[in-house]
Amino acid sequence: QVQLVESGGGLVQSGGSLRLYCVSSGFTYNLAWFRQAPGKEREGVSCSSSDGKTYYADSVKGRFTISRDNAKNTVLLQMNSLTPEDTAVYYCAAQYDRYRGTGYWGDIRNYDYWGQGTQVTVSS
Repeated sequence: QVQLVESGGGLVQSGGSLRLYCVSSGFTYNLAWFRQAPGKEREGVSCSSSDGKTYYADSVKGRFTISRDNAKNTVLLQMNSLTPEDTAVYYCAAQYDRYRGTGYWGDIRNYDYWGQGTQVTVSS
């Protein structure tokens, strides 16, 4: 059983920056960030695999940066140039087995463990 603990959400003005941090209690293949806005489905934001690959949703490319420390089982999401459309609850998620699932980093069905979520609110 892997536990994920997120931190770093908050309220920021449009154009500002926030950093989200997730600590995993164990090693997993993919560590990712998803978000869910009110009335919307949960969507993939970014993912970092243990072998160094990174993935981003088109909506955040060029603004968000994911980084991972495999030794510490942590993943960081640096979010810059935030807009009100980025407002959501952000969840850290972990996929334990790289060979199980659909192969798409943004598919929530591939993730075995989820954090409790942290609110990000961007005011206009």
